[in-house]
Amino acid sequence: MSSPVNSAPTLVLHIVSAHEQVFSGEVSMVSVASVQGELGILPRHTPLMTLLNPGEARLKLPNDEYEYIYVSGGMMEVQPHEVTILADTVLRGEQIDKQAALEAKRRAEALIRTSVLYTDRDHARVEMMKALAQLRTLRDSQWKRKR
Repeated sequence: MSSPVNSAPTLVLHIVSAHEQVFSGEVSMVSVASVQGELGILPRHTPLMTLLNPGEARLKLPNDEYEYIYVSGGMMEVQPHEVTILADTVLRGEQIDKQAALEAKRRAEALIRTSVLYTDRDHARVEMMKALAQLRTLRDSQWKRKR
């Protein structure tokens, strides 16, 4: 999909949680944390399917503003003019509960320090990644509002 003449090309992005569609609209770029590393998707990108790590989806809107959305992991399908992100949990920056994220981070840190089992520590590391991603998304959303 392309915007009017003299503006940058765009692609349609859909971000869907298990419960609702959180974002649907045109963006000029989307960046996410995939299991292979950080991906930046621009219009006319090569088709791709990938799993996502818990992290922040950074959306560059056609008006050059940014929006930040927390994604708990999941998967992403990329087509040349459309991207779909599916995740169990998706939160816009302003929906994130800072105290809950800080508490989840504290619990994960304690489990990482004290757990005897590797599986418990691995689970705690995933929870730590989720909490840190939520806090980063909240910070970036607050920073955006102050500009």
